[in-house]
Amino acid sequence: MTKLSVNINKIATLRNSRGGNMPDVEKAAADCERFGAEGITVHPRPDQRHIRYSDVRAIKPLISTELNIEGNPIPKFIDLVNEVMPAQVTLVPDAEDALTSNAGWDTVRNRSFLSEVCREFKSKGIRTSIFIGPDPRMAEGAAECGCDRVELYTEGYASGYGSGREEAIRPYLATAKAARDCGLGLNAGHDLNLENLEYYIRTIPWTDEVSIGHAIICDSLYMGLEKTIQAYLSKIKIF
Repeated sequence: MTKLSVNINKIATLRNSRGGNMPDVEKAAADCERFGAEGITVHPRPDQRHIRYSDVRAIKPLISTELNIEGNPIPKFIDLVNEVMPAQVTLVPDAEDALTSNAGWDTVRNRSFLSEVCREFKSKGIRTSIFIGPDPRMAEGAAECGCDRVELYTEGYASGYGSGREEAIRPYLATAKAARDCGLGLNAGHDLNLENLEYYIRTIPWTDEVSIGHAIICDSLYMGLEKTIQAYLSKIKIF
């Protein structure tokens, strides 16, 4: 059954826009869990424009669900993950100045580097996921890197959903099947929302986890955080 991991980066963005501690990111993480989230996702970036490394350290002991740390495995990110010991680390190839994640790894070209990173994290017992685009070759390459899961970058599905959801999801379904055939677990994230989430899960029901942040925070402005999380859970708990 698919789990919902709530990305709380946008809550930290709001806090950082004014300084101080409003909203309280630590409380938000605990509340998301209390409202039904089955995981908390954080994506610290080198400029710390939203989630800070200190936030990650503070959040880990406050939650009992899985903590997923996303990011580009530069040295200080690797050090943070090894210190905090989350349930999962998701390797994302975002540049330092990227507004948001905008591409998956080329797991063939970067096989040596990704294999080294996967070995290090897996030696610590940390589940390791590689962020990839909808290309079966990238899933096969990820398996050769020794990761446990891949996370499908779903921006293309989300942007194409309105004009033709069957066509939009086709490459994702092919990649999800390739990942499954390689023995990999399957995550998904980026621009999933209340409109497009259920169809995605119905089509790829072996998805282990979806990581959603921006849409949840936007919807919570109107619905409240608790009702929003419950609404998203209703879209994935369909089997």
